[in-house]
Amino acid sequence: MKLAIVILNWNGKKFLEKFLPSLVARTPQWAEIIVADNASTDDSLAFMAEHHPGIRIIRNDKNYGFASGYNIALAQVEAEYYCLLNSDIEVAEGWVEPVVELLDSDETIAAVQPKILSFSERDRFEYAGACGGYLDKYGYPFCRGRVFDTIETDHGQYDTRADIFWATGAALFVRSSVYRALGGLDDDFFAHMEEIDLCWRIRNHGHRIVVEPRSVVFHVGGGTLPKNNAFKTFLNFRNNHYLLIKNLPKSRLLPTFLMRLLLDNVAALTFLLQGHGKDFTAVYKAHFEILKDHKKFRAKRKEQPFDAFRDVWHSPILVEYHLKGRHFFDGKSFIKKEKHD
Repeated sequence: MKLAIVILNWNGKKFLEKFLPSLVARTPQWAEIIVADNASTDDSLAFMAEHHPGIRIIRNDKNYGFASGYNIALAQVEAEYYCLLNSDIEVAEGWVEPVVELLDSDETIAAVQPKILSFSERDRFEYAGACGGYLDKYGYPFCRGRVFDTIETDHGQYDTRADIFWATGAALFVRSSVYRALGGLDDDFFAHMEEIDLCWRIRNHGHRIVVEPRSVVFHVGGGTLPKNNAFKTFLNFRNNHYLLIKNLPKSRLLPTFLMRLLLDNVAALTFLLQGHGKDFTAVYKAHFEILKDHKKFRAKRKEQPFDAFRDVWHSPILVEYHLKGRHFFDGKSFIKKEKHD
């Protein structure tokens, strides 16, 4: 098989009902659509059996989260390329062909993401990936089209194909051979930032990651965990440290960790002042987990043939964004908000 499009589902019947028909209609026949179900307790599987009996179902025996759920499912799928696709995505016409053509044309490219627009505001980028992801030296992710909570309107400013540091897990095309060689997503992440970890490892092995804006999808976002959710806060803070412990050069580990402790404390205090007590607590729960698992994640560090840290953004985006008022990223530098409005 050339391409397997695998949707990981957990109690997502409303999304399957809404988005599967257009996905089926807009996907070429040489690509297979598969739903991997993480032991849903709604009637997702009954709906699939009745309305989409031709779509293959992989049944996981419990909710393994995003990372393990996909690893278990993809171990049962044979294809040249995988597409990890969120259930809360509507695909545009012709969304597959540009990506597969790109992967076929250049073996140095291991992963590709489409342009991600908002389902509810279709002329705006969507938070989770926008038009390609980057990372600063302290581990803060940002995108072409989204820096922190500043989300741009799409007027073609990022319609050029570009090499990026990470591709969104909401619609991630990846060579199956690379995915398997690197062990796939890290099961210990459960969910959130596991795709950034995978992409960092991909880049550490000298492969490229690219955004292909000719491919477009529309993402609802927050389909499983809403934005203001303490568990999501916990996962984001914990997993961001896991990401750094695994992938930073040795010389950067201690200074980065010390700076991040300071910055995390500032974030926690901000949550508290805003009345988000559960988010405040979640930061310190994450720190406890990080300290508990520190040795385990240091053991995952491996000698890499290429140091991708050289490609992170070395100017801290917290400084650029909050102190200098630069809210947009144009691929070379940050620019002030008024110049982009």
